[in-house]
Amino acid sequence: MANEIRQFLKDHGISEVEAIIPDMAGIARGKIMPSEKFAEDEGMRLPESIFLQTVTGDYPPDTDKAMSPAEIDITLKADPKTVRRVPWAAEPTGQVIHDCFYADGRRVGMAPRSVLRHILELYANRGWEPVGRSGRAEPGRQSYSIAAVNEFDPLFDDMYQFCEDQDIEIDTLIHEDGAAQMEINLLHGNALDLADQAFLFKRTAREAALRHKMYATFMAKPHAKEPGSAMHIHQSIVDSKTKKNIFSKDDGTPTPLFFNHIAGLQKYLPAAMALLAPNVNSYRRISRFQLAPINVQWGYDNRTAGLRVPASNADARRVENRLAGADANPYIALATSLACGYLGMVEGLLPSEPISGSAHDLPFSLPRSLDDAIRELRGCEPLVRILGDPFISAYTIVKEAEYEVFLQVISSWEREHLLLNV
Repeated sequence: MANEIRQFLKDHGISEVEAIIPDMAGIARGKIMPSEKFAEDEGMRLPESIFLQTVTGDYPPDTDKAMSPAEIDITLKADPKTVRRVPWAAEPTGQVIHDCFYADGRRVGMAPRSVLRHILELYANRGWEPVGRSGRAEPGRQSYSIAAVNEFDPLFDDMYQFCEDQDIEIDTLIHEDGAAQMEINLLHGNALDLADQAFLFKRTAREAALRHKMYATFMAKPHAKEPGSAMHIHQSIVDSKTKKNIFSKDDGTPTPLFFNHIAGLQKYLPAAMALLAPNVNSYRRISRFQLAPINVQWGYDNRTAGLRVPASNADARRVENRLAGADANPYIALATSLACGYLGMVEGLLPSEPISGSAHDLPFSLPRSLDDAIRELRGCEPLVRILGDPFISAYTIVKEAEYEVFLQVISSWEREHLLLNV
C-alpha cells in the first residue's frame, strides 16, 4: 500500500477502513477492516461477479457470457488520491476507492472506474485532457428560492461539513422546480476526480439526510407530476502541454474540434442512452415539455436542447450534456459522454445547425424505454469498441435482467384502466 495512505491513517487516528469500489449502479461495494490489517494487505480480493449484481441484489442467469465460469477473484488496489475520512462514522473511519485487476495485472474491463480510466487514456494519447463539472436536477416551481433552501439549513450544514471533510468541492446549492428538489454543482476539474466526488457525494447526501430523519433520492423521476432529476455534464478539453482550451482559437472563435465534439455527441448519444439513463424509471423523465431534453439538438445557451453551449469566454468554452439522469453511475456517464465526443473528434464529424427555438417542438430522437436503449447500445459497434466489449457485455446482461424483473410487476395503472375495461 502507498506510504501516503499509511500516513493518512496514522495522522487521523483511523481505526477502521472501508475499502470500496463503485458497482454498475454506482453503489459502494467492498470490505471494512481494521486499519492495521488494511495497512498490511497488498491487495484485497472480491469475486468478479460483484459487477454483475443487479440493482435488486440478484444475479442474471447467463453471467458466463461476461465473466469466468470459474467464478474467480479480482484484486483491489487502493488509489492513494482517494483516501478520506468517513465524517459520519461513530469511530474514526477511513475510506479508500480502489481499482480492480485480474491476477495477470490486466484491469477488470467491466469495472466502471476502469472504463473511465480507459477513455481518459485515449484522450491522453492525443495530448488532450478532459475537464468537466457536474450538476444535478432541472429547474422548478420554487426555482432559485433562497427561502426554500433555508428550510433545509440544518441538513445542508451537515452536508457541507461532510463534503468539506472529504474534499468534495461543492460550488453552488440551489432549490430547483420540484418539491424539496435541490441542485448541487461540483467545481470543474479532472474527470476521474469528479466521478470520485460524485460517487462519494451520493453516499454523503444519503447519510446526512438520515441524520435528519429524511431520505435523499437520486431517482430520475421519483414523482409523477414533478420535474425529474438530471446529472448535467459540462465538458471541455485542454491541451495536455499548454493547458489551453482546444475548443477555442487564439482569436476566441470556436475550433473545428469543438464542432467535431458536438457532432460526436449528436451521433452516438442516442445509442448510449442505456448508460446515461440506466433504469426503467429513467425514461419517465424524458418526456416532452417536462424540462428534460427529448433529442440531441444543440444550441447556444438553449436549455431545451440536449446539448447546450453555455455563455462563456473563450477559455471556458464547453458543451453541457443534459441527457443523463441523476440515477446514472457517474463513472459510466462521464466515460460515455467523453467517448461520444472523442469519436466525433477522431472521425471529423460535423454537427447540425444550432437550434434557436425550442427543441421540445421537434421530434424525439432518443429511445423511450430501457429495452430499446439496450438494443441500440449493443448494435452500435463504435461504442462497443471504445468502451470495451467486456464492459458492454456485462452491463447489458445486468440491465436486461433488471428489465425482465420489472416486466413481472403489474402496475396500478394497468389494474385501474384495463382490469374491467378490456
